[in-house]
Amino acid sequence: MSVRREALGLIGLVLLVDALFIAIYFLAGVRDASAMMKVAYTVLWTLLTLVVVIRGLARIRNARMNQRRW
Repeated sequence: MSVRREALGLIGLVLLVDALFIAIYFLAGVRDASAMMKVAYTVLWTLLTLVVVIRGLARIRNARMNQRRW
């Protein structure tokens, strides 16, 4: 895989996660939830984004390493 393709995939997945969580925020009424619920929602959103980013960056690193071998 190329570095460019992996980077675009990472950006796409982060946008997808954000769009999903923003939609859930409004559709599930998180705006009107308790403060603790909002914090839990934000923590979940942040952790899922972190997992996506770490996975994506690892794939980018692997793609860069594969380019150097050739």
